[in-house]
Amino acid sequence: MSELEANVDWDAEAPTFDEMPDHGLRDPEVRRAWADRLRGWLPAAAADVLDLGCGTGSLSLLAAEQGHRVTGVDLSPAMVDLARAKLAGRDAAFLLGDAAAPPVGEQRYDVVLARHVLWALPDTARVLRHWRGLLRPGGRLVLIEGRWGTVSPVGISADRLTELLARVAGHVRVERLSDDPLLWGKTVADERYAVVAME
Repeated sequence: MSELEANVDWDAEAPTFDEMPDHGLRDPEVRRAWADRLRGWLPAAAADVLDLGCGTGSLSLLAAEQGHRVTGVDLSPAMVDLARAKLAGRDAAFLLGDAAAPPVGEQRYDVVLARHVLWALPDTARVLRHWRGLLRPGGRLVLIEGRWGTVSPVGISADRLTELLARVAGHVRVERLSDDPLLWGKTVADERYAVVAME
């Protein structure tokens, strides 16, 4: 866990977390933009998706609405409670645990999905190897990351993440997201992107 992550009380953040346009996806246009992107990143057929650092479950909900079976993992009990409520009645389960080492035992998935999580975890290369090991043959990593801020940016660049993924995946595709204000509910100037990595 990064120093920034360690200093954030995610349980305290949970009640207002969804107020950010790209967190709660409450605005229909923002929600539609994320749903469209997710449809392009996830398999067309129903798949088992592991959503790591799932927060309140907004991406989990979009994946479930597209017919996927979702398991979400988050370190915050309050976030997990909100995700469970948001996806009540859907084919979804939520677990309390560390995204770097999710408590899923021997279960394997078609997709490991993580948004704005990897950059905050220690030993990125080790985490990527572990996540790769959670995939079934033919599975994919879908990682939404960035470098936020312009004065003292934090995060991980697309070039760095691509370099690390080259060691664990045969095919890596980067999709730039900074130029789509609908995803963020505003215009952004920093680096935001998604990477889809497959065998």
